[in-house]
Amino acid sequence: MSQAFVKESEEQWLHEIQPTVAALIVYLTRENNNIRVNLVRSYVNKKSGREIFEMSNGLDYSKDKDNKWEVVL
Repeated sequence: MSQAFVKESEEQWLHEIQPTVAALIVYLTRENNNIRVNLVRSYVNKKSGREIFEMSNGLDYSKDKDNKWEVVL
């Protein structure tokens, strides 16, 4: 039997990846049809005190209180 019939999908969600920038880059690159996504800059948000990671895909990411990745809106 083919592997395709054993496991439907290897889909992974943003909040499931390791809380490292390297893991975020790998995940975002894979989600971007393997077109490399890079860190543009990181900074601390003065209001929330959280570190924000601005990525080359045009979105900003941060870790929540549980140390899980999330998109900053």
